[in-house]
Amino acid sequence: MALAERRLRYLLSHPIDVLSVVLPMLRPLRVLRVFTAGQVLFRRGAGLARSGQAVVVAAGLLVFIGGLAALDAERGAPEASITSFGNALWWAVTTVTTVGYGDLYPVTTLGRLVAVSLMVVGVSLVGLVTATVASWFIAQGQATTEAEAEDLAARLRRLEDELDRLLAERDVAPGPG
Repeated sequence: MALAERRLRYLLSHPIDVLSVVLPMLRPLRVLRVFTAGQVLFRRGAGLARSGQAVVVAAGLLVFIGGLAALDAERGAPEASITSFGNALWWAVTTVTTVGYGDLYPVTTLGRLVAVSLMVVGVSLVGLVTATVASWFIAQGQATTEAEAEDLAARLRRLEDELDRLLAERDVAPGPG
């Protein structure tokens, strides 16, 4: 803040940075800046957001950041099992996929908060994938139903045309009476 020309504006526009300086235990919140920057990418690339690649990128980024946050919280703790980046990444993957082998686990409060966050992300991701697959099946069914309706309408038009033609022939042709 000391270097900012407009200190109040900086304070209001960078609340996470200010909080992380005032309360060091909130330092992991600074990773949220990555997601706000990533939103610009997803807004500009509409194809990326629609194709599901955005979900994969966001999930991978969350696993990576969750692993780093857990490592930061656990590295110096006594009896910590998450002490290397490889262990932290493995733990983050097993936690976000809701497998959770139990071979690695956080022992600090901050590490457990990271774990809860990754669990919520994991359950949400499973729900998102399930909803996407269900939506695809429904869309396929609707497309089939629409195609069948168009086919039936075309057949009905042909039958009406044929009936009109037959009725016109009957009225024009000399009849028995």
